[in-house]
Amino acid sequence: MIVHLVDGTYELFRHFYGLRRFHKTDPPFGAIIGVLGTVVQMLEQGATHIGVATDHIIESFRNDLWPGYKTGYGIEHALWAQFHPLEDALMAMGIVTWPMVVLEADDALASAAHLAAGDARVTGVSIWTPDKDLAQCVVGERVVQVDRRSGQIRDDAGVRAKYGVPPMFIPDWLALVGDAADGYPGIPRCGTRTAARLIAAHGPIESFPAAVLSGANRDFALLFKDLATLRTNAALFNDVDDLRWRGPTPMFAAVMETMGELRLLERVENVGRVLNPSAAAQRPPFGRRTG
Repeated sequence: MIVHLVDGTYELFRHFYGLRRFHKTDPPFGAIIGVLGTVVQMLEQGATHIGVATDHIIESFRNDLWPGYKTGYGIEHALWAQFHPLEDALMAMGIVTWPMVVLEADDALASAAHLAAGDARVTGVSIWTPDKDLAQCVVGERVVQVDRRSGQIRDDAGVRAKYGVPPMFIPDWLALVGDAADGYPGIPRCGTRTAARLIAAHGPIESFPAAVLSGANRDFALLFKDLATLRTNAALFNDVDDLRWRGPTPMFAAVMETMGELRLLERVENVGRVLNPSAAAQRPPFGRRTG
């Protein structure tokens, strides 16, 4: 059993801006269809257990910790308008979806990875996002990060090669280097190589001697580390088998008809018939009602 965890917010952004290369105007459901297509492709390739995390709103508890933390300001209306319909479409498709409010989608992915990795039935966990925050969740070859953009799969050795530190020190590394996407600047004159060298010499930031890091810089580094540390205590599911895809719900056909995507509906129905032929036999073709 391999568990696949998908960063739905990242995928929505990726498809939204990717479509702009081919369209003069933004298709109202274009990014949603792109994300659903990505998920159904995973199912067609054999994935059985999938969970998708989304940011229902961009703001989180971290905005209370650091005033400069990322917000929803500046997100284009055409993109924002697809956030919540994506969640509805995924759930109609029968995909376990976690729309996050207080915590972020990244925290949901970290929590789900922690829960899944603790189950002896699970042979591997794949976290589908290039976000460097999620590198801290990698465990040996059991929990890996999949960067769809580059095609790379990063296990423990891959994280060390890319960032110069083991996965457990990614929050320390980010605290020192900063993360412009999340809105915290890091420590002045501390680049990627310097951060890796300091962590190799001293371990976590808490163990840095005062001669290396002190005063306001130390306080900021500890705060930024807290921001960078993903929470793993979200109670997202009780049993990893809750993530097993069992086919689309009866609502999915209507959602796809509204979006004008009967080809995607057909693909989803076809995969559903293969995975659950007895249930699929009770549904009319492509999810349409008869009579």
